[in-house]
Amino acid sequence: MFAWSVVVSFTLGAAAFAVGAETPVPVSPSVLTERGKRCWDDVRVLADDSMEGRRAGSPGHHRAAEYVAEQFRRAGLRPGGEEGFLQPVKLQSREIVEAQSSLALRRGDRSRELKLGDDAIFNLRGHYAAWLDAPLVFAGYGLKLPQYGVDDLAGLDLNGKVVVTFNSAPASVPGAAGAHFGAAAERWKVYRAAGAVGILFIPNPFNMDLPWERVALTRLEPFMALSDPAEDQYPGMQVWATLNPARLALVLEGTGLNADDLLAKLKAGEPLPRSALPARLLSTIAARVTDVTSENVVGVLRGADTKVREERVVVSAHLDHLGIGKEGQGDRLFNGAMDNASGVAVLMQIARDLQAAKERPRRTIMFVAVTAEESGLLGSRAFVTHAQRAHLNIVADLNTDMFLPLYPLKQLVVFGLEESELGEDAQAIAAGLQINVQPDPQPLRNRFIRSDQYSFIRAGIPSLAMKVGFDANSPEAEIERKWFAERYHAPADAPDQPVDLGAIGTYEEVLKRLAVRVAGRQRPPQWHPSSVFSGTGAGARAGAP
Repeated sequence: MFAWSVVVSFTLGAAAFAVGAETPVPVSPSVLTERGKRCWDDVRVLADDSMEGRRAGSPGHHRAAEYVAEQFRRAGLRPGGEEGFLQPVKLQSREIVEAQSSLALRRGDRSRELKLGDDAIFNLRGHYAAWLDAPLVFAGYGLKLPQYGVDDLAGLDLNGKVVVTFNSAPASVPGAAGAHFGAAAERWKVYRAAGAVGILFIPNPFNMDLPWERVALTRLEPFMALSDPAEDQYPGMQVWATLNPARLALVLEGTGLNADDLLAKLKAGEPLPRSALPARLLSTIAARVTDVTSENVVGVLRGADTKVREERVVVSAHLDHLGIGKEGQGDRLFNGAMDNASGVAVLMQIARDLQAAKERPRRTIMFVAVTAEESGLLGSRAFVTHAQRAHLNIVADLNTDMFLPLYPLKQLVVFGLEESELGEDAQAIAAGLQINVQPDPQPLRNRFIRSDQYSFIRAGIPSLAMKVGFDANSPEAEIERKWFAERYHAPADAPDQPVDLGAIGTYEEVLKRLAVRVAGRQRPPQWHPSSVFSGTGAGARAGAP
């Protein structure tokens, strides 16, 4: 058991962190386990039934935010929000009224209604029209990436049409590029420029985290959007719906394309055919819209070096979860212990540890527990926008989301390992702890863009995220598979589930060391020239003059 066989060491004064040359102070396995226990005690508070699943904008989320703020205060951090430690995030909550909404395919004078929940669901995160009647065009993967030899839009007329596309990428596109350019907002930039009016997404059934039946259960839950019109990432979008991949044949009817053949090509990552479809999409959308306010929690550990202390390293994790479900049998309270009370608990413990240390990092470290991640990374987007407007110079983001300490931490998955110098920093820290490092073993799941690091990446800020790794076909792989099947986005993600306390403590040590190392760099981390995010590919760096 790795957690009991390795003695790790840590000190803010370690030479590797460029802060001084003190002798490292050993940290015993028992101390790591004790830290893991302290973190899980915080998880028990944040994921308690009294927090009501911490849905963004809910009273339960506010209570959780107040708890985190108090722990930041006790750890000696300075408040970094507009209201003490709290940073208000104004949101618009949208709930579909299914009794007054509909979706149908029309061919000539014949219509086939799509049953909401079974066949398709609406997504109200973007802009939407109350009524739409538009032709469909099937664009395969729907990507225009000539640099990788891919142009699924070549020869297609998108003007005034709804684009039907798999939410995936072919094997010829590198994982990070497929994830970034396959993100809905990036796709919409391209589709809108070609005149499209909407998207009908088809999930890749071979890389879905949840079966369709569980996805459909969420369709009546509130969707969220940032209230600021300037933050609308989907201008001009009149419909955004998701089709059950088991109903693919419905949209292909009359084209000569075979659903099973298409799915076989999709599974193999092969190029897909593209075609105008002899059908129109008819949508009617009715929704209840309310304004709510949620909160990020921001604590600041000021850097010691006056020359670089205005350069900030962000350590982030999302505080929100799914609240209390409207559909389903039995327990409908989504406690969100792993997702992501565990990440926030690690942030609080790192703050305690660093505050107790004798020396401070050179650069300032910001501890940010963001809201509305589950609604589209909204809290982190609001934080980055505020940082840009305030000219805060954020040089890196280290994000934690559901790191899954289900077994001893022998391997560390680093999302974004190959993209920036942060990857080398993570490898150096892991090597010092005799931990192996892995790149994303499942790039088609697009996890590099599915949590809050992506808000920083889009602003040009080098970022990464990490989790406990495993070897393929190992007992650990089966443990994680079973966890996703039974607990991911389910009420079973509760504080009483089995966890490895040593793994929690070891992960906390890894992230703490990494934060201090990055804060102590001679120069800020940079994107690698080969990265799709280098230069201005993902936007200008936050706070850059």
